[in-house]
Amino acid sequence: MEKLVSGKQAVPRSKVAVRLLYPYKENVHTITADNGTEFDEHEFIAKKLKADFYFAHPYSSWERGLQEYTNGLSRQYVIKGTDLHLYTDEFIKSACYKFIYLLLFYLYFGTVFVFYLYR
Repeated sequence: MEKLVSGKQAVPRSKVAVRLLYPYKENVHTITADNGTEFDEHEFIAKKLKADFYFAHPYSSWERGLQEYTNGLSRQYVIKGTDLHLYTDEFIKSACYKFIYLLLFYLYFGTVFVFYLYR
């Protein structure tokens, strides 16, 4: 997660998405987004990552499962509609590490591996 200076503008958002996902390019096969204008540069993202880009149907949140799950996790730390500039980078990074820990915990069913990895 990263604060975007430009808000929901498509070009800066697409460049940040590519920069953050590029190290995982071999694992990114598809991307599913909502129909917001911030994804107007979806072709750029798909081309750079060599991934298929899909759009969910309006009002069909179940088509974006991981996104909705992550949104729910983030609401534990940041209230919806709050300006992210009010939070420090350290706070955002701390929340991200907690998300990663939870995802790994569920992925590995709470094994000792996750405990030692992030303790």
